[in-house]
Amino acid sequence: MEWGKPENLIWFWLLPAAAVVFAAGVWRRRSALSRFGERSLVASLTASLNPRARFLKKIMLMLVICLMVTALTQPHLRTKQTFVHQRGIDVIIAVDVSESMLAKDIAPSRLEKAKLELQSLIQKLRGNRIGIVAFAGDAMIQCPLTMDYSAVKLFLSTVSPDLISYQGTSLARAIDVSRSAFAEKEKDHKAVVLLTDGENHEPEAEAAADRAAKDGVRIFTVGIGTPDGSILPGDNPGEGSKRDRSGHVIISKLNESLLRDISHRTQGAYFRASHGDFEVDRLAAELSRMKQKDLKNDWSAEYEENFQFFLLAAVILLLLEMLFSERRRDRHE
Repeated sequence: MEWGKPENLIWFWLLPAAAVVFAAGVWRRRSALSRFGERSLVASLTASLNPRARFLKKIMLMLVICLMVTALTQPHLRTKQTFVHQRGIDVIIAVDVSESMLAKDIAPSRLEKAKLELQSLIQKLRGNRIGIVAFAGDAMIQCPLTMDYSAVKLFLSTVSPDLISYQGTSLARAIDVSRSAFAEKEKDHKAVVLLTDGENHEPEAEAAADRAAKDGVRIFTVGIGTPDGSILPGDNPGEGSKRDRSGHVIISKLNESLLRDISHRTQGAYFRASHGDFEVDRLAAELSRMKQKDLKNDWSAEYEENFQFFLLAAVILLLLEMLFSERRRDRHE
């Protein structure tokens, strides 16, 4: 027998508690009767009571509690074994969390737009393994490859510029860390979805893309921002625009040429984020056309809920207890 909610087993403490209450009731009743009068008089007045019937009613109530608690644990009595054969690919989603992603040329901001796009993409990628890499001047694996999509979404919700202390944008580092998240022995079935404005502050992005291509990794770049660019908000509220050391307003622009080059070197594709989800649909379609591998070959147990039988038995037993009388029937009636 399996339990759907084993934590509810704790409610079985009601059984000894009920036994104590019933025993205390018997003791209190006997004490009251002993103070009422002589034993022979009390016996004649209570002659119609059936102690065995009263005891049986208490046992029935105990069984009702037992059955109801068992129903709360959601017992699974029968199982059906099915063989699960699942194929898919490994997808690392690399998200740019540099300060330039706070620009608002894409509402509500580049970073928030990227996260919204990814929420939709994760839904379309069910059946594949997904991981998350956050990067700025450095990169880190935020969520390793997994098929637990609720965990992926949870990690995605925490993505922010505060994750990476070293600011700037190093696409080379993002690609290399993403590449390291895959199994080294595999040459196919690997994709990196790179969401960034493409403002590369470090060299070697093209060389990193070549290394990824050599390992069989295809990079699909998604440009977040506009070619005309946007100013960056100040570090603190009320500071206006962010400025460089010379006092000039910093304007961050989408670098599409670099992103196209990176995707081209790895036989991937480039997409520009728009106000809708059209690019997400096209990106998901491109990923679905990749060569797939076996991700899961295993037997899975499907459980049937059986709590209703215990609940029905408890209700029937409770009705019988209510109809069952503690008094002896008069044979002369």
